[in-house]
Amino acid sequence: MASLKDMRVRIASTKATQKITKAMQMVAASKLRRAQTAAEAARPYADKMSAVISNIASAAAGSPGAPALLAGTGRDQVHLLLVCTGERGLSGAFNSSIVRLARERALALMNQGKEVKFFCVGRKGYEQLRRQFDKQIVEHLDLRSVRQLGFVNAEDIAKKVLARFDAGEFDVCTLFYSRFKSVIAQIPTAQQIIPLVVEEGAAVSTTSYEYEPEEDEILTRLLPRNLAVQIFRALLENNASFYGAQMSAMDNATRNAGEMIRKQTLVYNRTRQAQITKELIEIISGAEAV
Repeated sequence: MASLKDMRVRIASTKATQKITKAMQMVAASKLRRAQTAAEAARPYADKMSAVISNIASAAAGSPGAPALLAGTGRDQVHLLLVCTGERGLSGAFNSSIVRLARERALALMNQGKEVKFFCVGRKGYEQLRRQFDKQIVEHLDLRSVRQLGFVNAEDIAKKVLARFDAGEFDVCTLFYSRFKSVIAQIPTAQQIIPLVVEEGAAVSTTSYEYEPEEDEILTRLLPRNLAVQIFRALLENNASFYGAQMSAMDNATRNAGEMIRKQTLVYNRTRQAQITKELIEIISGAEAV
């Protein structure tokens, strides 16, 4: 059995841990509000951008001059998985749930005889995926030095992806991230971004539009920007999801630490009481012997 001194050290250590988890919970809560606001503000623009492009794309579908980002390469052999995760841990299952979704997709594609490549954005996803797919990771981008996410960060990622697409390194690109729903609910999401998936119903329109310049030329300009917009949205959703998951995880850790302190204190008091009782018995027995 541990000594009273060891028990006091354990209780003090658990209390110190509880203070740290409580502080991290408060920091996450303060950052969550701004991150959630940014994510929610980006949704209408990203959705409208996708809807407008889908409408134009539906008119240009089947056109011989349709951009490759819309028409694809005509093949479905090489898949690039753009996996966006966090730079830090202590956020529950936030990172692992995104990686799990990407891993399941990769294994399913490989079982079909497809070639899979990974583009990792975020340290945690990269660390998990390289254990199993080290040779298939073609690029890793670390955003730890970025204090506040901006559209320029998404543009940088989009340019790297487009450069690989133009070089013929892949046929299909799928974006993986976590969509923020609430503090206790973040939804791992997979979204195909190359070639663009035209939304159902986009081709059905009661209004006829005339485009100038032609649809193909408009799409050639808009599709790369839409790629950056969708990636930016994913980064913002991930950021809000991370702080929500971390806030929830640190709250649970604080509660668990409190329960441990209660149990450790109870054991300490019982041990101390038993030791005092034992000493009293020894004193009384010695007095009676005299």
